[in-house]
Amino acid sequence: MSEASIPVDLFNPGHVFACLGFLEAADVLLGDAEGGFDWSDSASVLFQLKATGEVDPFETVLAYLAAAQPAAYAPKGFLEPATEQADDDEDSGEDVDTEGDVSALMQAEVFPAKSGDSTSLPVFLQCSGRPNIAVSHWADGSSRDTFKLYAGNRSAKKITRAMLTGARGKPNGQTGGGIKARGISQLWADQRDELIKSPFLLTPMGGSFNFDARGAWTAIDAGYSPNTQKHQVASSPVVQVLAAIGLEHARPCEFGVRQVRYAAWGEMLPPILARPALSGRDGASLRKTFKFELALSGKNKIATFSQLEHTS
Repeated sequence: MSEASIPVDLFNPGHVFACLGFLEAADVLLGDAEGGFDWSDSASVLFQLKATGEVDPFETVLAYLAAAQPAAYAPKGFLEPATEQADDDEDSGEDVDTEGDVSALMQAEVFPAKSGDSTSLPVFLQCSGRPNIAVSHWADGSSRDTFKLYAGNRSAKKITRAMLTGARGKPNGQTGGGIKARGISQLWADQRDELIKSPFLLTPMGGSFNFDARGAWTAIDAGYSPNTQKHQVASSPVVQVLAAIGLEHARPCEFGVRQVRYAAWGEMLPPILARPALSGRDGASLRKTFKFELALSGKNKIATFSQLEHTS
């Protein structure tokens, strides 16, 4: 078994969701994964992760994400729209356009939702020679809340691809668009050692899944629009992707209108116990429970920083 730890901010919901994502991904890629939070030093909270093998499990997951590509899938008979429009009417902070979705959709006999929607089709992460990892909580057709925060015409695949491989500007004449926002693959190439030690690095980004509270663009709410000003918002693509993976089999608890509760667990747990622990309902004897509000920006919901509610 190998074991490592990373610094986290428990007051950032995206950090906690992403830690569960690290645990889920490590279990798929390595097996026998367990993870938990260590807040014995209040000035430096850590998330500890162990899994089968001799390589740092955080490094294994990050290397996978740096090489992965997203592939959307749809129910049998689904017809994909001919074009996918840019999300120009939403305050997403995105002034770049990622490559068009030109690959054929996979069509599945079993689909998580009652029907397919072009903006929220579920995604598989694919990496040659490695298992696929599902990213599809926004298409959950069960009784659980989907906890879908992003809105507009951007597809889940398009956002995922931008988080993994970066986003490019629109082509100018004969020149292809340059990188406007770095994804995990660029961070892996440029800052690999730093990324392994502290994966939730900030970088200017465009539209995202809205999980990282540091990228909440409604903090001032004084009529400022990142889109209008052509400004990007600093956030972490690692948080955005891994939080989505973490919510594949778990949800925080929405106890009121845009009021959300989640918990961090203070012991090493496998994924099957960490999932209910995240909701604060069960799974761990040591826990810290937090609550936060989902802010609104246009049709988007935005995770904000939380407050400590209870420690047990």
